[in-house]
Amino acid sequence: MTSASREDDLAECVTTIRAMLTECGQEHLLAFADELTPDELKQLIEQVESIDVPNAVRLVEKARTTSIEPPPSDQIRPASFVSRVPDHAESIRAAGQALIDEGKVAAFTVAGGQGTRLGWNGPKGTFPATPLTGKPLFRVFAEQLAAHARRSGHSIPWYIMTSPINDADTRAFFRDNNWFGLDRTDVFMFPQGVLPSFDEEGRFLLASKSEIAVNPDGHGGALRALRASGAVEDMRARGIEQISYFQVDNPTVQVLDPLFIGLHATNPESSGEMSSKMVRKRDAGEKVGVFCVTDDRTCVIEYSDLPGELADAVDEQGELKFVAGSIAIHVLSVDFVDRVTSEGSGLAMPLHKASKKVPHVDLDSGQLIKPKTPNATKLEMFIFDAIPLADRSMVYETDRVEEFAPIKNAEGEDSADSSHQLQYQRATRWIEGAGGRIPRTEDGQPSCHVEITASTALDERDLAANTKLPKSFVAGQQYIL
Repeated sequence: MTSASREDDLAECVTTIRAMLTECGQEHLLAFADELTPDELKQLIEQVESIDVPNAVRLVEKARTTSIEPPPSDQIRPASFVSRVPDHAESIRAAGQALIDEGKVAAFTVAGGQGTRLGWNGPKGTFPATPLTGKPLFRVFAEQLAAHARRSGHSIPWYIMTSPINDADTRAFFRDNNWFGLDRTDVFMFPQGVLPSFDEEGRFLLASKSEIAVNPDGHGGALRALRASGAVEDMRARGIEQISYFQVDNPTVQVLDPLFIGLHATNPESSGEMSSKMVRKRDAGEKVGVFCVTDDRTCVIEYSDLPGELADAVDEQGELKFVAGSIAIHVLSVDFVDRVTSEGSGLAMPLHKASKKVPHVDLDSGQLIKPKTPNATKLEMFIFDAIPLADRSMVYETDRVEEFAPIKNAEGEDSADSSHQLQYQRATRWIEGAGGRIPRTEDGQPSCHVEITASTALDERDLAANTKLPKSFVAGQQYIL
C-alpha cells in the first residue's frame, strides 16, 4: 500500500468516525486529528473503535442519571451461611472432586493490578509471596493447579484476566518462567475492559492528543471480559461448567476447593449459579464488604455503606450480627456468566462512580493539564454485584488462617509480613493436625518456620496422608516441605 492510499484510507476512517462521534456528542475526541501523524491517528481510531463509543456513552449517561444508594437499615438482614464443616461434608467433597475429575471446573484469576502499593515494579502476580522461598503469586497458583492435575489425571484450564497496563509484562513473565511447567495451551490470558473517564458534562477526556483517558472497568468487569475475550466459548468447547474465581493477591486461596465446589453444585441454598466464601470479621471496623440480604436476595454491602448501627450490632452472645466478611472467592457457572453478559441482558451490574484527578489535554490550548483537585469521574463494576442476579446464592464460611492472607499493603495489616505470619500459622496447624510436633516458645508461639508446597499437600488431609512428613521439628530451624 502506498503512502497516499494509506492516507486516503485514514481520511475515510476519520470521516466515518467523526460522524459517529458527532452523533454521540463526543466529536471533540478528534479535535487534534489534523496535528497527528498517520500512526498516531490510526492509534486513536483503533481506540475509539475498541471502546465502542456509542455503548460507552449509554453507560456514562446511565451512571450520571442514577445513583447507587444502600437500602434503608430496616430492609437489611444478615445473610445466612453454611458452616465450615457442613453435614455430609465427605459426600459433598466427593461431588465437588468428581466435577474436577470430569474436567468440568476451571480456575479464573483476576490479576489486573500492579504492585505499586507494595513498592514492587511489576504486575502484582509477580510479587514474591511465600515466606521462605519467595515464590511469586503466579507460581503459587500454578503449583496448586499442577497438583490438582496429577490428582485428577488431566490438566486444569487456567484463565487469567490482566489489564491493559500489565498484560504484556504478565505474558512475558509466564514465558520467562516456561509457564511454570503448565501446558501453555491451558493458560488463557486476556486484558479486562476499560471505560472512558469523563467530566461533569459527560464528555470523555483526552489523555493526549491521540489517546482517550480510560480506566479499567473493575473486577466486576471480569464477567464482560470473559465473554469479550472468547473465554466463555473456549470453556464451552472444553466442557467446563464451573469457574473457580479468586483474586491474585491472596497466596493461601484454594484455587480449586472440592468441598466448596460440591456445596455450590448440590446445596439446596444454592442455584448453582454463583456462590461465595466468607470469613468472620475481626471486628466491626474491619474494611471488608459484608454479606447481607435485601429484597430476599443475597448481596454484599461495602463496609463504608453499611449503617453504623448495623455494623456494630451484636447478638445475645455479644457476637457481631453482620459478621460475614466478603473475601472475593466465588464459584460461578458458565451458564450464569453467559446469561448476565449476553447481548440482550443489558448492563446487569451497576456502575460505581469515583471522583478522581485525571490529567487531560485542554481542548483550547492543547496543553496537558494536571489537576490538583478531582475533575473527572471514573466508572467501575464490582464482582459481588453479580450475586443478587443469581436465583439463589449460597455463602460458605472458611477460616482466615486457612484461606485469607492477602498482600495488599507495603506494611501493617494485609501486608507481606502479615501474610507470612498467616502462612506460618497454617503450616503449623496442618503439621500438628497430621500428628507432627512443632516446638513452641514459653508463650506458645511456634519456634520454627515451615513452608508447605502444593506438591507436598493441598490441605491438612493431604499432609496427614504424606508418609514422608517429619514427626518432629527443631526450634530455630526453617523447613520447606
